[in-house]
Amino acid sequence: MTDLIMLATLLDGPKHGYQLKKQAGLIFGQGAIHNNLVYPLLRKFSTEGWVTRKTTPGERGQNRQQYAITAAGRKSLIDRLSNFDKEAARSADGFRLRVALFGLLPEETRALILRAREQALDQSQARLNEIEQHVQLRSFPREVVTFMREQIAAELLWLHHLHKVKLEKERNHP
Repeated sequence: MTDLIMLATLLDGPKHGYQLKKQAGLIFGQGAIHNNLVYPLLRKFSTEGWVTRKTTPGERGQNRQQYAITAAGRKSLIDRLSNFDKEAARSADGFRLRVALFGLLPEETRALILRAREQALDQSQARLNEIEQHVQLRSFPREVVTFMREQIAAELLWLHHLHKVKLEKERNHP
């Protein structure tokens, strides 16, 4: 998922490696992503033709590398976001990333992603039902199951809202 976020941070324009580290780190809830993760990804992206790299002068006379996403990089990002199989649908973070980038995806793909996530949540509810039927839950385990059910219910409401947003946009922009 780090690679998807790194590519997505370039959608709004070229950035220096330091800017990418800070912005991606912010998204991940960290100060900055480590160089050992960022720069190998940028080299890979460059090799794949997903980003271009150019040298620009820095503020203190040094040279800095600036990265920009290419059309091939944008296409790869969209293709990878669109690939949302059952395993990916179980990832809450992967789902939220896709929703954040829904503006890049066609309506049909968005609908498929929403349905896949609903199915994953239904499976999670079924698993919780199994646990409750076959495991005697004491106080704190029951708290965890209750909390998980509340999270699933809240997300299902959000999914319903996302479906509604889609329908409203279709009505307003025929």
